[in-house]
Amino acid sequence: MSNGALELKYFSFGTAGKKVLSKSLAVGTKTGYRLYSLSSVDNLDQIYENESEDICIVERLFSSSLVAVVSLSSPRKLRVCHFKKGNEICNYSYSNTILGVKLNRARLVVCLEESLYIHNIHDMKVLHTIRDTPPNPAGLCCLSTNSDMCYLAYPGSSTTGEVQIFDAINLQSVSMISAHESPLAAMAISHQGNRIATASERGTVIRVFTIADGSKLYEFRRGVKRCVSICSLAFSIDGLYLCSSSNTETVHVFKLDDTKEIPQMPEEQQSWMSFLSKAVTASANYLPTQVTDVFNQGRAVASIHLPFQGLKNICTIVMVDKVLRLLVASSHGYLYVYNLDMEEGGECTLWRTHRLDGQVDVVDSPKPVKSKELNTTKMDKNIKAESPINKNLDNGPAVMLDTNHIAEECLDGTLSVTNADNHIDSLTDISVDRFKLNDDSEFPPVI
Repeated sequence: MSNGALELKYFSFGTAGKKVLSKSLAVGTKTGYRLYSLSSVDNLDQIYENESEDICIVERLFSSSLVAVVSLSSPRKLRVCHFKKGNEICNYSYSNTILGVKLNRARLVVCLEESLYIHNIHDMKVLHTIRDTPPNPAGLCCLSTNSDMCYLAYPGSSTTGEVQIFDAINLQSVSMISAHESPLAAMAISHQGNRIATASERGTVIRVFTIADGSKLYEFRRGVKRCVSICSLAFSIDGLYLCSSSNTETVHVFKLDDTKEIPQMPEEQQSWMSFLSKAVTASANYLPTQVTDVFNQGRAVASIHLPFQGLKNICTIVMVDKVLRLLVASSHGYLYVYNLDMEEGGECTLWRTHRLDGQVDVVDSPKPVKSKELNTTKMDKNIKAESPINKNLDNGPAVMLDTNHIAEECLDGTLSVTNADNHIDSLTDISVDRFKLNDDSEFPPVI
């Protein structure tokens, strides 16, 4: 691997659509941001490049043209853009630094250190503000990609691993989950919107809970020898698998399946295992809770070993060329594509390495692949043509947006909105429904 790859300030995989997980990647650098699409395992297409300013956050919605961008030079301003048309749809400024941005088809959430703003993505109005949250300097939060079960999760404590679940549609608190003893380090909500995976700063145990009632469904042991920093958690689109990456060289894949049949053992082994099981159960009352918990924790069914460690990275599980793949993007500017064989499990095979600076890495080459992977077809390309929207401009001198926002017409025709929190919005136009949500590829339409 050459040393010429760019250093990434921010990177994120595209959010999920209705039926498939977007195979897109957004990266922010000190000179702008780039958007990529993995059309096949061998082809990483750069679909957009913006060379303007240093970018610290860039989030793309599905495989659409909608991107939310925050720059290091203006860390309090969020810009929402239609990248295919080169239009800035709107921009919002906040009273403090933006630490995180999450979005789905219904909501856009902006995370500050001690507050969260929930926007209606149809017209970008602020619907609700969650104030005085526990200090969250990492901007840790996650939003369900399923807008029908639109849950927002964020830390409920800065000293323990409590998770606050908030209904972003009905704008009300749902529950508080006591997930870990140590503060949270990573979270992920399943694409069905009914489960949440969590990891603490210790990084040894990953837990999965039901969002509705907070009950614990799974507990996985990532490792016992050392504490690590979990970088990311991600569910597969069907919710059957969960992957976890950290600052070590290992990425783990866990299976969330209670229905797997246990193979029948010979009678003599059954009696021995029955005896051992009864012995463990009987001694559970006398052993420390930490010891008995280890007996009940699951282990990874598959794993990969990255060619580096100590770097921030993110992972996701997607279907590419009709084969399950594990993608890992790293802060030193590379995307790694691994094959997942969930029938055999074990160590996964590196198929391809892609550079994220637009150049081809000649050192890496495709690895051998099993015969069942040869008869595959490429997935369709992602973005279709957008459809126009009729503008409905309000040219009056003042518009009442809600009880806290009063808009005054500016000389340049834009609209500025100010409230008591010094939260300033600048919109290029105001309409009843700014975005027509016909399908993922037409979100948003041409402005």
